Amino acid sequence: MWFTQVSLKNPVFATMVMAMLVVLGIFSYQRLQVDQFPNIDFPVVVITAEYPGASPEIIESEVTKKIEEGVNSIAGINALTSRSYEGQAVVIIEFQLYVDGRKAAEDVREKVASIRPLFRTEVKEPRVLRFDPSSRAIWSLAVLPDSTRGAKPMSAIELTNWSDQVLKKRLENVRGVGSVSLVGGTKREINVYLDPQAMEALGVSADQVVAAVRNENQDLPVGAVRSLAQERVVKIDARMKRPEDFAKIIVARKGAGAGGGTAIRVDQVARISDGAAEIDSL
Repeated sequence: MWFTQVSLKNPVFATMVMAMLVVLGIFSYQRLQVDQFPNIDFPVVVITAEYPGASPEIIESEVTKKIEEGVNSIAGINALTSRSYEGQAVVIIEFQLYVDGRKAAEDVREKVASIRPLFRTEVKEPRVLRFDPSSRAIWSLAVLPDSTRGAKPMSAIELTNWSDQVLKKRLENVRGVGSVSLVGGTKREINVYLDPQAMEALGVSADQVVAAVRNENQDLPVGAVRSLAQERVVKIDARMKRPEDFAKIIVARKGAGAGGGTAIRVDQVARISDGAAEIDSL
């Protein structure tokens, strides 16, 4: 009411005030920032850990709970959810909006590294990823074998290897490309099917076969050879590439004699096939 009385008594003053408000409004409107896709940092961190061959119950007790107990003490957590699948554990940590996403990811990595010795040796190294809406895929490419030409089309395994070793690397080298992910495909896998009757007859256990294959199928670092001009790293390339190589692995030795007894090879207690990995998702 008092502003109305002042305006009636001083019309020039009221006009100047209104003009000043209009000018300030136009000035503010011109400098008002409007973004259709604002850059908002969502402090969300995802932890994934793989345990091949484990059931969801074992994943829950041996991996998921240990991760939850390890990261639960981090400050600023708003919500903590987890999912246990066959062979994989996924833990999603949502922080308060005031928490810096980079610092939250670093804190989670430190906690996961501290609890890594608590996992079984079969559990693969956990991966800690930060949720970034801008990192969503903007282009999806389907790779199919070319059956129109006269040459024999590539098999699913060959096509997957070419996509991973050639196409993916070329796309990653394109300027402006952040990352390239390969989804699907058929990977090569050498399967060892154990024969229970042969194992029982020769007195060999499944653990012995697994240990022998794991120990023989790996690259071993030897050291380095130094000279005045250069230094070379030496390693033993023992990783096997053919099914015949796996068949020759010695699982155990039985009896007495030269060399510690009669050698029992993998092909005596198992059937080896060179095929494709089992498809676990569609």
